Amino acid sequence: MLRPLKTYQLVTDIVGAVLFFAFFVILVPYDTGGALVGVLLTLGMSAALAVRRLSPALALGLAWASAILQMLFGLAPMPSDMAVFGVLYVTAAYGSRAVFWAGFVSSFVGAVAIAVYIVYLMPVLQGYVVSIGDIRDLPNAILILIAAVFALLLAWTAGALVRTAARARANRAAQQRAESETVAEQERVRIARDMHDVVAHSLAVVIAQADGARYAAATDPAVATTALGTISTTARAALTDVRMLLTQLRHSQGDGPQPDLADLDALYDQVRAAGVDLRVDVHPVPGNDVPASVQLAVFRIVQEALTNALRHGGEGTVSVRLAWYADRVDLEVRSPLRPGSVQAEAPARPLGHGIIGMRERAQLVGGTFEAGPQGDRFVVSAALPMGVPA
Repeated sequence: MLRPLKTYQLVTDIVGAVLFFAFFVILVPYDTGGALVGVLLTLGMSAALAVRRLSPALALGLAWASAILQMLFGLAPMPSDMAVFGVLYVTAAYGSRAVFWAGFVSSFVGAVAIAVYIVYLMPVLQGYVVSIGDIRDLPNAILILIAAVFALLLAWTAGALVRTAARARANRAAQQRAESETVAEQERVRIARDMHDVVAHSLAVVIAQADGARYAAATDPAVATTALGTISTTARAALTDVRMLLTQLRHSQGDGPQPDLADLDALYDQVRAAGVDLRVDVHPVPGNDVPASVQLAVFRIVQEALTNALRHGGEGTVSVRLAWYADRVDLEVRSPLRPGSVQAEAPARPLGHGIIGMRERAQLVGGTFEAGPQGDRFVVSAALPMGVPA
């Protein structure tokens, strides 16, 4: 019965209804002896306006009650009757299905009532003699009927259009959410496959080092100690990867080689061969103990950022900056914006699936990710932690 409204909406409706009443009560005809009735009817119409968005059904009921009382007292149409248009609008825009169609029917029934009342009933109630069968009154009745139907139905139709637009926006938002969830799930499937290979590689290193340490333990304890240190580091990284895999894995994965930092140079060459003026800055340089999961995340994020620069970027230099620290790696890719592209209009237009994939990559290793226009550049930046929890 009652729709949820924000406080400012309810206050706006009530204040508007009070101003409506205060203005139109001045125009009530006091010389007919029905001044008090006119004020009460104006109050009824104002009340209908006050609750029109809170309860369209109640507003429609108040409008009908006021109109019927007006006809029973034989009063001529009053300026406050214009509140009916606002009521019919909200029945179509915000009312339930039943109220929606009740407003539609009221547009026609109300038009007929207006025509019959003005042409035939009001003169009788005011003491005039009117013949219902008088053909001379029929054109007036038809004209009033057509005008009333047009005006009332126009108000209802405007509300129906607003209702349709609101539903279209809601459906579009739901579709975008569903698409984002689907893309995220597909990206998690890809990530899970990558993690599968990373963990397999780490376990292979552990096994090889353990076998070497076992054979070298008796002859060269130093070699065994080094091997055990490698096993410890690799096992810790593998443990992190396994935890991420258990969180993200949902489907069976296929096999496939995974890129690492050594493949970045080949990626840069491919981008330059496509005609991009690419500048790469690496400082500080990476050490020898970069976890495989971080290498994979860096490669995939840089790869997708450069792909977006090829597809959506404008003319100019594309820069890649990598800074390898003891606890993290900072990554930044800057590409020139092309006017009218998806990147140039972000965030007004939703970005593509690649942004979702890059964010998933960064979050999977516990990092942060940002992407968006900055001046005349589209900037992709990420900070990925290097530490491996014990």
